[in-house]
Amino acid sequence: MHLIDGVAQHYAWGDPAAIPRLLGVRPDGRPWAEWWLGTHRGGPATVPGNGHLADLAGELPYLLKLLAAREALSLQTHPDTATAQAGFARENEAGIALNDPTRVYRDPHAKPELMCALSPFDALCGFRPVPATVALLQQLGAHPLAAALQHDGLRTTVAALYRGTQATAGVVAACARHDGPEAQLVTLLDSIYPGDPSVVVTLLLNRVQLQPGEALFLGPGNLHAYLYGVGVEIMGASDNVVRGGLTVKHVDVEELLSVLRFEPLPDPVVHPVQESAGRWRYPTPTAPFELWRFDVDQQMHHAATGRELLLCTYGDTAPLRRGEAAYLQPGEAVLLQGPSTVFRVAEA
Repeated sequence: MHLIDGVAQHYAWGDPAAIPRLLGVRPDGRPWAEWWLGTHRGGPATVPGNGHLADLAGELPYLLKLLAAREALSLQTHPDTATAQAGFARENEAGIALNDPTRVYRDPHAKPELMCALSPFDALCGFRPVPATVALLQQLGAHPLAAALQHDGLRTTVAALYRGTQATAGVVAACARHDGPEAQLVTLLDSIYPGDPSVVVTLLLNRVQLQPGEALFLGPGNLHAYLYGVGVEIMGASDNVVRGGLTVKHVDVEELLSVLRFEPLPDPVVHPVQESAGRWRYPTPTAPFELWRFDVDQQMHHAATGRELLLCTYGDTAPLRRGEAAYLQPGEAVLLQGPSTVFRVAEA
C-alpha cells in the first residue's frame, strides 16, 4: 500500500472549511472546492518520496475527488464516448486550441460521474416526469410554461427555453411570490444570473436531497448541478463538460441540446447494495469504475482486484487515518482495523 497526496482545487463555489476539516489541515481562507486523487493532468496525485502516482500506477481511467460546494455549480451534462470522439475530432479539425475557453471537447472520452454524499447534499439531477412538473408549474402560477410542456413535450420545451422562444420572465416573477424550495431556488439563481434560461430549466429537473451514504449516478446526457454539500465523487478521467448555464463560462446551446437525454428520471438516487458484512457497492452501469464503501467495525481484510484507491473519510483504520488516501496495486492486500469508513475505487 502506498499513501498518496492529493491536489486542492480552489474554485469560487467551494467551501473554505469542509475539506480542510476532513484532511485535518488549517483552513487558509481560500475556497476548497475539490481534492483530487488520481493521475489526471490537471492535478496529478503524488506518492511521497516516489514522484507522481502515474509513475507507479500508470494512467488511471478514473478520478477520485472530495467535493465541497457552498454555492451552486453550473448546470451541465457530459457526452457519451461516441459523441466525445466526434466532438474532439471536429474541434481539432477546426483548429480550436485545447485551452480555448470556447472549446467543448478537450479529449475523446466520456465522463460518467457518481457522487456519494458525506453530508446532507442538495442537487439537481435529471428531468422530472412531465406530469409532476406540470403540476408544480401550475401550483406556482407558471401557466404558459405548464401548457407548453403539456402540449409540446420536454424536448421541444427545453429547446424553446434555451433558444429564447419560450418566455421566462413571467415564470421568474411567479416564483418570487412563492416560498417552496423550487421557487426559492429560481429566485436565488435569478439574482445571480438574471435572464439565464437555465434558471427556469431548474424547475424541470429533480431536486434531490441526499442523505450521507446515498448517491447520484450521472450518465451521458444527464442534466445536473450540485447546489450544496460535501461528498466523495468518482468520474471518468475526462474534461468534457457541456454547460447549459448558471456560469460565466462558455455555453453552446445547440451542442447542449444535441447531447441532452430527455427521458424523465423518476428516481435519481442510487442506493448501495450490501455485498457482504460492511461492504457496500454503488451500481454504476457502463462506467469504467466501481465505488465501494467499507464500514469497518473491528477488522476487514481486503485484496485489490486491480488498480485501486482507498480513501478514509471517518475514523482511523490503523493503515489509514481520516483524510488519508492510498493506492493498492493489483493483488495487494491490506488489513483495515478500527471503527472507520473507507471508500474504495476499482476499475470496472
